[in-house]
Amino acid sequence: MVIPETIRTWIDGKEYTLDDLGKSGSQIRIFDDCVLKIMKNGVEDEDAIVGVMRWLKGKVPVPEVLAYEKDDEYQYLLMSKVQGQVSCDEYYLEHPKELLKLMAEALRMLWSVDISDCPRDRSLEEELKEAAYRVEHGMVDLNDAEPTTYGEGGFKDSEELLQWLIDHKPECEPVLSHGDFCLPNILVMDGKISGFIDLGDTGIGDKWRDIALCYRSLRHNFDGTFGGKVYPDFDPEMLFDALGIEPNREKLNYYILLDELF
Repeated sequence: MVIPETIRTWIDGKEYTLDDLGKSGSQIRIFDDCVLKIMKNGVEDEDAIVGVMRWLKGKVPVPEVLAYEKDDEYQYLLMSKVQGQVSCDEYYLEHPKELLKLMAEALRMLWSVDISDCPRDRSLEEELKEAAYRVEHGMVDLNDAEPTTYGEGGFKDSEELLQWLIDHKPECEPVLSHGDFCLPNILVMDGKISGFIDLGDTGIGDKWRDIALCYRSLRHNFDGTFGGKVYPDFDPEMLFDALGIEPNREKLNYYILLDELF
């Protein structure tokens, strides 16, 4: 791998750490003032991701695209580093009311963006096409799923789940959707939302996908699935109180199941 010169001018001689928290398959190099994402060609549509990141500048706090290059094998995306703590920081898990207020604020920030000229479609039809590709090419990890998704009382395999999702498509409430709205991707500083990161699935989508993934992320950060520590006094249902809406159970279930194929 030979990093292009336009990227090297930003990072040569700088120390970095590697971030392997996500599941995208990218190599993420974190510097003091920037982040370099290196992805093999054909894995993600980086052109579309870069396009939506540039479109989002000034609308909501996201990393700025500093440089973007491709060669025959790799794509290189250099971004500014968003400052702040991940919202799954222990402080926020110990202060759930504060955390829920911030999550509601973050969701409303996204929903307030005018999507009339958004350059990226992440509608359910597009999601299902991508899910079908992943199922057909054996890219779904059945072990990385909710305990009830597969097996007794659940689906036989990813093919059966995909068909169920196709047969039970809900109506869409289109908004600007982050696409992977979980606590590590929402940064906070000085008690306010400071940034959204990991924008690989961002675009026009159903508002309930973000709500569902936020709900699941809250549940698993507080029940010890992530991090290993249990916070027993938290109820993820409090998210709906913070948002001032009634939960749509069918959509919550649908979008959590859809995410099992990614």
